[in-house]
Amino acid sequence: MISGVTPVFSTHYRFPKGRGVSCIIPLPSARCHWPSVIVADGVDFKSWQSLVEARLGRLPGFEAIRAHMESSAPCPAAAPLVKKQFHVLVGVTGSVAALKLPLLVSRLLDIPDLEVAVVTTERAKHFYSPQDVPVTLYSDADEWEMWRCRSDPVLHIDLRRWADLMLVAPLDANTLGKVASGICDNLLTCVIRAWDSRKPLLFCPAMNTVMWEHPITAQQVGQLKAFGYVEIPCVAKKLVCGDQGLGAMAEVSTIVDKVKEVLFQCGGSQQS
Repeated sequence: MISGVTPVFSTHYRFPKGRGVSCIIPLPSARCHWPSVIVADGVDFKSWQSLVEARLGRLPGFEAIRAHMESSAPCPAAAPLVKKQFHVLVGVTGSVAALKLPLLVSRLLDIPDLEVAVVTTERAKHFYSPQDVPVTLYSDADEWEMWRCRSDPVLHIDLRRWADLMLVAPLDANTLGKVASGICDNLLTCVIRAWDSRKPLLFCPAMNTVMWEHPITAQQVGQLKAFGYVEIPCVAKKLVCGDQGLGAMAEVSTIVDKVKEVLFQCGGSQQS
């Protein structure tokens, strides 16, 4: 391991003629330079760099890592200090409230020094267009495409390490039940199951009024609170299905204000 670098994961690449390289990829906040990473004897550095970039270019914060690593500064001590960005991971599930994802992400990006990435369930994709979401989107396929062998990265673990705060908005009835029961059968629920309880996790329930009023819902919301997660309560309004009552996801402005409040408490960002 390289002194002073905290790795996210290590992996192995094989070059022509049997040459291989094991590389250690640092956290986005780590300071290091491409040349300081040790590669196998005889491996062309540019080839190694292009392989790593192709594999990791979509990870949140990787562009910042690359820019810093390609800096001409001769040593980490000489590199300019960069203000820490706070990383928010947004989870979106298959409620019609997922229509608000583009607006939610846009409002979050208005918060200074905030970087956002999104983890989506497959059903949530029905309600928004990826072109309207100006950040990296991850789904189940990404988890499996990144992992080929034992030394490869595990995406739900890397995302958990990257994020300082997780916001699940909307949290539909199905995923609520899964999380309360500990089920982790997709990328989003795996991130939640692997979540570091020392970091804040906010959730915004959203479902039909009758589903909200079902006795199991209060039990499941209570279980999430017992895990230490913070509820941003749903509101009463006329729902898209035509029913009137509780169950609508909190307004985007309410959600963003709560995120700002938590960031302020964590010291990661100042309220604007």
